[in-house]
Amino acid sequence: MAIDRNLDLVKIAPMAKPPVCRIMDYGKYKYEQAKKEKEARKNQKVVNVKEIRLSPNIEEHDMQVKANQAIKFLKAGDKVKVTLRFRGRQLANIGLGQRVMDAFKEILSEAGNVEKAAKMEGRQLIMFIAPKP
Repeated sequence: MAIDRNLDLVKIAPMAKPPVCRIMDYGKYKYEQAKKEKEARKNQKVVNVKEIRLSPNIEEHDMQVKANQAIKFLKAGDKVKVTLRFRGRQLANIGLGQRVMDAFKEILSEAGNVEKAAKMEGRQLIMFIAPKP
């Protein structure tokens, strides 16, 4: 029947009892599948993660400059990873770093939501901020 209609006989479910086959134009089917995949890729939004590095003894103006950069990233639709690295004796004063992170979070409250709260990982405090929808 497939040869009479100039079409292809395609096995859809070869493991079924009995196997399921379909008469179709396989070339046209593959073309439409590729077209659908291309359209899905075009509509897909790629979210990048940008990183902002802070230190526990950062000055107010420096923090404002970093916050403006982070706001720019969030408005572009990217997530922001805020890293605060402790060096040497600074590890004894983790509370100071936590206050810096809280102040940074407060500055960014209009542009983004905290996705993952500040957490110590080794010598670093790490926080993730996602853009507001």
